[in-house]
Amino acid sequence: MTIDQLVHHFAGWLDSSGEYSEIVISSRARLARNLDSVPFASRASKAELSQVLNSLLTIREQSSYLKDILFFDINQLSKIDRQILVERHLISPALAEGKDQPQGILLDEQEVVSVMVNEEDHLRLQAIQSGLQLQEVWALVDGMDDEISRLLDYSFSEKLGYLTACPSNVGTGLRVSVLIHLPALVLTQEIEKVLRAIAQVGMTVRGFYGEGTEVLGNFFQISNQVTLGKSEEQIIKSLIKIVTEVIEYELKERQTLIKDASYQLEDKIWRALGILENARLLTTEEFMNLSSAARLGRSMELTSHPDFKTLNQLTVIVQPSHLQKLAGRYLESSERDIFRANIVRKRLQETTTTPER
Repeated sequence: MTIDQLVHHFAGWLDSSGEYSEIVISSRARLARNLDSVPFASRASKAELSQVLNSLLTIREQSSYLKDILFFDINQLSKIDRQILVERHLISPALAEGKDQPQGILLDEQEVVSVMVNEEDHLRLQAIQSGLQLQEVWALVDGMDDEISRLLDYSFSEKLGYLTACPSNVGTGLRVSVLIHLPALVLTQEIEKVLRAIAQVGMTVRGFYGEGTEVLGNFFQISNQVTLGKSEEQIIKSLIKIVTEVIEYELKERQTLIKDASYQLEDKIWRALGILENARLLTTEEFMNLSSAARLGRSMELTSHPDFKTLNQLTVIVQPSHLQKLAGRYLESSERDIFRANIVRKRLQETTTTPER
């Protein structure tokens, strides 16, 4: 599969399955690992980074997780192709920058499991699925890690655990996160209080594409901040507890909106849906905000469409690099706004049933 083919294929984690999938878009587990015989990526030579990449590619046939996996050489991809992988939450913005170093991404065709090679650490093993499925994605990435560790020697300390480029990842090297939709907490202005509470219990909140990115469409990434001194199970259970509490708070505030501002809420939702279905121009930010309102309406059963799977898929394919790849050429910002609106209108028309008002 090529990048050109990838944009016409929808990742498995967009299918709106899993618990609380109307609120939790995805769950992800990521492990940071480094090879014992090679300096960290920031200090390694090109030859040493090539050794890391070749070592992983060499063991593919011996791993059930990596055997039939796709490989993309970051240096062989255009800037737009790299950005497409960011928009699909497969690589980090840092890896997409491209540093003329041996770097790559391995992923399965469903985009559930993947491995970033020579980003901040030699290996970043990842699993991602729809809904609140943190135990499930951990099981996947743990199994992949066990296989690779039998074939390659990791950098490990009996005292500290797995050694990583960033001190915050030392220990288990595990980061688990959820991409969660919290529009009611934003509308009732309770979100800052919630974010402070999350920080106080050792969790962190990031933007739509992770560290250093902005919040779009009321989507937040909540993840653990510390990996040292806690077991993997402790980290996962802590995040599940926090996320469950945040979901309950979000649902409570949705009921507050229905009670105190029902007409304003319904007007906001139906206006957003009307614009999405009829607009001739849509910026990325406009789409994310309008689709957030549409998602809220659907999850509160105030509308009967669009379904969550459609909204999830649109969230990816209307991003700038996806649009240009679908168009087959570079698009100016104004051209992207027209093309984005066309795609949204067409997709909603294809999936819309007669709503009950």
